[in-house]
Amino acid sequence: MRLHVSYFKRACYAASIQPFKGIYLLEVNPQVQPAPTAADPECPIESLRYAWYVVIVLMLVYTLSFIDRQILSLLVKPIQADLQVNDTQVGLLQGLAFALFYTFLGLPLGVVADTLNRRNLVVGGVVLWSIFTSLCSAAKSFGMLFLSRIGVGVGEATLGPCAYSMIADYFPKERIGLAMSVYYMGNLLGSGLAQIVGGMTVDKVMRTKEVTLPLLGTMASWRVTFLVVGLPGLLFAMLMMTVREPLRRHLKALETPSKFNFAQSVKAIRDRWQTMAGISVGMVFQAACNYGFMAWAPTFFQRVHGWTPGQAGRALGITVITWGIAGMYVGGWYSDRLYRRGICEASLRIALPSAFGCGLFIGLAMIMKNPWATIALAGPGLFFMAMPMGVVPGSLQLIFPNKVRGQVTALFLFVLNLGALTIGPLLPAVLNDYVFKDKMMVGYSIALTTAVSALLMLVILWATIKPYKRDHHIAHPEFDAI
Repeated sequence: MRLHVSYFKRACYAASIQPFKGIYLLEVNPQVQPAPTAADPECPIESLRYAWYVVIVLMLVYTLSFIDRQILSLLVKPIQADLQVNDTQVGLLQGLAFALFYTFLGLPLGVVADTLNRRNLVVGGVVLWSIFTSLCSAAKSFGMLFLSRIGVGVGEATLGPCAYSMIADYFPKERIGLAMSVYYMGNLLGSGLAQIVGGMTVDKVMRTKEVTLPLLGTMASWRVTFLVVGLPGLLFAMLMMTVREPLRRHLKALETPSKFNFAQSVKAIRDRWQTMAGISVGMVFQAACNYGFMAWAPTFFQRVHGWTPGQAGRALGITVITWGIAGMYVGGWYSDRLYRRGICEASLRIALPSAFGCGLFIGLAMIMKNPWATIALAGPGLFFMAMPMGVVPGSLQLIFPNKVRGQVTALFLFVLNLGALTIGPLLPAVLNDYVFKDKMMVGYSIALTTAVSALLMLVILWATIKPYKRDHHIAHPEFDAI
């Protein structure tokens, strides 16, 4: 009877049909058997292909989210001229305004992601953040633009917890590193495309002070850019609708049949608090390097070297996409390779040379007098910076029970984004306004932010290796036999 039920569940999965709950009563303990996926050798190869399709769709949605959040970095000059704001206020718009609700809403959304349909949650989020990105075009003051950026953060808060959890359900643990890295490519792909497409758009619309649009009337040309990147989000929401909600995998016999209650969730996190804190805080400083560079590098080229937004966007965008994505792929591939060799902390070990290379190359790049020397050094810096971006967050999925993963991801993103989205864009601005007191010193501000953040990342993640190995052994005692 157990054999027939198993095949029935496989057939339902292949047809994207949830098995009738009554059938589960025929099994003594159905939670012991994970839902079939591409990891299952008896599952058809189409499952693996579909799993990668899901990752690609999530990566494209993540790309869109970064375009919408990063586009403001190319509009600093016209926004400052129109709304009369300084560098510190721009840093708040790029960081705190977005991070405020993006981080705090992530916690309850993590609980929702552990219980409800994750695909539908992402679809709703895409629609919401696209609308608020478009509404940025109507902001008449710093306060209105700040509120619109908060709305963008509210919508984007849905993506992280759902995407992490879905990928962990579609892939076996020995492939999560590469799958998460491909998903995380949306981070750098979005940042790069925001620079390239955004820069070209800004150059085009800024040739005239005002633009007249049907139904919307006449508006400042920089405002049109927010419409150009915001409205296509509705198409991405339709693309996300093609993704099926996966069955939840890795359900252990000791887990409750429905979901973890609050006390169980707190206990699961408390039992692994050293690993959770180390990875979260360590990646805050990794992300601060990324956000600080991407927020102010376009301004650096425009202020210091007199480049147009289009010139800066093309140079930075191509560098980010080529070097960054290569680093992320190599990081995911090599992490999975080390993991298959029995090194459970592979992702953390990859983060160590990443911190050193990022701090060295980005730091040197931003103090170069020649802009092309900056680009040449920034490429390897972005390669090293990108290596751990997918694999380190993905490693958390390996040590926590399935039914708390969304909450763990939300807590991780809460710490990551509240810290990194504040420190990264804001610290260079504060250094410009209150330490160097010279806008032309923006390159040195970026270099100092990156060097200090990379050093802290190195120290914290190195200290996290030991507790991670302990927690991984508890979750996968069979792994030591590999």
